[in-house]
Amino acid sequence: MKTHEKMLLTLRYGGLGLALALIGLGLLRQEHTEVLQKAVRICLECIGIG
Repeated sequence: MKTHEKMLLTLRYGGLGLALALIGLGLLRQEHTEVLQKAVRICLECIGIG
């Protein structure tokens, strides 16, 4: 494997690891419930109920 390919692979796995860590942090902070509540609120406003 060339040095460039190794560096690219390392960056890809690093980005994947960072993404998973941030998703985990968001789940620990219960942010997914806030996003769901906002989505429901927006949908209800669009159809004129909210």
